[in-house]
Amino acid sequence: MAQLWGGRFTKETDRMVYEFNASIQFDKRLFHQDIEGSIAHVIMLSKQGILTSAERDDIIKGLTGIRDDVDRGDLEIGPEYEDIHSFVEAKLISRIGEAGKKLHTGRSRNDQVALDMKLYTRLQVLKTDDLLKSLLEVILHTMEENLETYMPGFTHLQKAQPTTLAHHYGAYFEMFKRDRLRMKDIYCRMNYCPLGAGALAGTTYPLDRSYTSSLMGFEGPTLNSMDSVADRDYLIEFLAALSTVMMHLSRFCEEIILWNSNEYQFVELDDAYSTGSSIMPQKKNPDIAELVRGKTGRVYGALVSLLTTMKGLPLAYNKDMQEDKEVSFDAMDTVQNCLILFTGMLKTMRFKKDRMEKSAVNGFSNATDAADYLVNKGVPFRDAHAVIGRLVLYCIDKDTSIDALSLEELQAISDRFEPDFYEAVSLKTCVEKRLTIGAPGPEAMKKVIEVNQKYLQEDRIDILPDNVILNPQKQ
Repeated sequence: MAQLWGGRFTKETDRMVYEFNASIQFDKRLFHQDIEGSIAHVIMLSKQGILTSAERDDIIKGLTGIRDDVDRGDLEIGPEYEDIHSFVEAKLISRIGEAGKKLHTGRSRNDQVALDMKLYTRLQVLKTDDLLKSLLEVILHTMEENLETYMPGFTHLQKAQPTTLAHHYGAYFEMFKRDRLRMKDIYCRMNYCPLGAGALAGTTYPLDRSYTSSLMGFEGPTLNSMDSVADRDYLIEFLAALSTVMMHLSRFCEEIILWNSNEYQFVELDDAYSTGSSIMPQKKNPDIAELVRGKTGRVYGALVSLLTTMKGLPLAYNKDMQEDKEVSFDAMDTVQNCLILFTGMLKTMRFKKDRMEKSAVNGFSNATDAADYLVNKGVPFRDAHAVIGRLVLYCIDKDTSIDALSLEELQAISDRFEPDFYEAVSLKTCVEKRLTIGAPGPEAMKKVIEVNQKYLQEDRIDILPDNVILNPQKQ
């Protein structure tokens, strides 16, 4: 059992206790972060005169050699090590001897794991942001192509007013844009370095924490060593943001599932993103949309799990906090996979535009505009509302639509109807006259699309500065 401690103990840990305590099976994911954090630490120790330049060079050569061997598959991270930190240090000592034992000078596993998890999470924030941007690009392209693709807008799942596919998609653009803003906010708030906090009370070695922070692209060092090792707020915030991403994906998936149903028939999913039935040959199921919707609860569970783990912990570090990793890793993987698959499904989905427009016409979605027509003819709104209500009842009885009625039928209900009524309640007119910013009118939508195009071209998280020793794409 390879471990970094033992002088205090007189006998071996029970095998079951050891395995229960070990984290190597999941924290090996932090391998690159552990190597890079150790390199930064060693560079700082040499700068401060705590290590010689020769010791620094030997340790860095040993660490990069271990990293390269693992990346090539020549070295395996085995289960006999307690955690990724003990694996790296044990291999380093076996390769370079006494100098390797000095790697841990001035740091604890507490601030080491806090650093590794921050470096890893920071990278996942950037990856998630990139995937959200890719999704937004697909959504925006659909908006640009469908300014005059008419469809019903819904409230309470009842047809309410006519809108366009561009306008409907634009609502989700705003949601995922806010998700990106949350990524940016989390990145900025978490970007402070805990290395040098020690176990909880710092160290007597003359560390330069600001220098170490700058080497790894942090804004600066954390300012309280107890909080440095006990803080998992950034993970909780990230899981909360990921939960919101999944909520937005799930809502969108629910609509696609409805649109794909026989009753709606608004969309045709690409075969690559659908499955069939083992018994019903006619079926084409929206499994990807359903799975994304289903996996939302999994990500919510990760957030609740970590909140529950942290809620009763006294300062500073406690072993309970080891439970932050598995649920967080799973949530990060789940969201990123869902974003990739959902974006692909959305990009290949075909719209049945005639069916969408027919649904808007047949659902009395222009009833409000019909009432507005009467108001413009001098009828008080409440009276106009009642007239159109009677008109809708008449249409239901005749199984027809408002704009399919003859002028005589209209005037039998109100003498204020004139021939210009038909143009006033056409879908094109209903949509085009809605010109306030945020509305579905094409001129208003063009302005929004222009804003969104500029946003996608310019908005980004300000990532690591040029002097950073880490390559975020390799972490």
